[in-house]
Amino acid sequence: MLTYKYRGRNLRGELVTGKQQARSETSLATQLINNGIVPVMIEEDRSEQNGNTLRALLRLERISTEDMLLFTRQMHAMLKAGIPIMRSLAALQQSSANPALAKVIQALRNGLDEGRELSQAMRQRPDVFSVFFVSLIQVGELTGRLDEIFLRLFRYLEFEHSTRRQISSALRYPSFVLVGVMIAIATINVFVIPAFAKVYKGFNAELPLLTKVLIGISDFTVEYGAAIGIAFVALVLGIGYYLKTQGGRYRWHKLKLRLPVVGEIVHKATMSRFARGLAITMKSGVPVLQGVGVVSRVVDNDYIALRIDQMRLGIERAESVTQAATTAGVFTPAVLQMIAIGEETGELDELLAEIADMYEREVDYGVATLGARIEPLMIMMLAGVVLVLALGVFLPIWDLGKVAMHGGQ
Repeated sequence: MLTYKYRGRNLRGELVTGKQQARSETSLATQLINNGIVPVMIEEDRSEQNGNTLRALLRLERISTEDMLLFTRQMHAMLKAGIPIMRSLAALQQSSANPALAKVIQALRNGLDEGRELSQAMRQRPDVFSVFFVSLIQVGELTGRLDEIFLRLFRYLEFEHSTRRQISSALRYPSFVLVGVMIAIATINVFVIPAFAKVYKGFNAELPLLTKVLIGISDFTVEYGAAIGIAFVALVLGIGYYLKTQGGRYRWHKLKLRLPVVGEIVHKATMSRFARGLAITMKSGVPVLQGVGVVSRVVDNDYIALRIDQMRLGIERAESVTQAATTAGVFTPAVLQMIAIGEETGELDELLAEIADMYEREVDYGVATLGARIEPLMIMMLAGVVLVLALGVFLPIWDLGKVAMHGGQ
């Protein structure tokens, strides 16, 4: 979608100028004529395109989850009130406090002006509207229940937002402690140990092995500090690049599920997201096979996504949902039993919603007790670091003190 400057005359012969996004000059000309404006000049706005590129590179404009929550909630309210979709989008565009969201809404309006369905217009912006989002909108258009779909999308996005915050909260505490320990070790290596090393050197005494090792590490850190810093930055950038690759992302997502304490929370949060998404798609009228395929792309974990995709292939081979879920190997026996009951009674969507609620409660409990569960591990790690440093630094002082006492006698 490009931005064009145009100049034309309206039905009263008045000169009209402005800027608008469109797929091509021809598309913009058609829109202007439909709006009662005869275009005289249309040209691409290069300055606007450069500004958009710069803002995109600097990430000054982005559409947050809060923006999408507001968008879906307001669309539900206006469509339920009987307001036509074009008027609803126009009202949201005018009231939007986020310029990026306003531009996306303008693009949706342009798509509708060109005769597209709303789902087709949304499909042009995969960076904003996920496959899950577009699929449900398409179902709403087919069934005539678009207002209900927007309400379900609002509840799903609200659930997603809450889940992501819980995962971030679960990972924040151990991350801070780990960074703090690394900073403390670096400070001791660069400032504390060299000071003690100068004192020990003046006594010309034989130092314990542990002290020699610590002094050696400290000397290496001080002498090659710049190289170590560059190597560390290169390592971080290399890991970041690797995690952006398909294989790296898959391995990290698999490893994340196996982390002590935290991995269990991440796994349950991911499965809760899957169960909630599948329940919503089925309640919206999407067949279970298509729903599993759609939800597998929005679970935000490549390892789980692959397992769910294997589940979809099993359903394609005429396996029951229970059999396919068992083969996937990511559900607990209790959850598998609930899926089996839901399949037998024809209320699989309701049981999936209950599964999502159950996982969500477990995630809430896991996050609430995370501090108490991880604190002993952190204390043991800190105690080990302090013990090694204390023995390495103070053992020579103890030995020198004993030598001085014997010499005085």
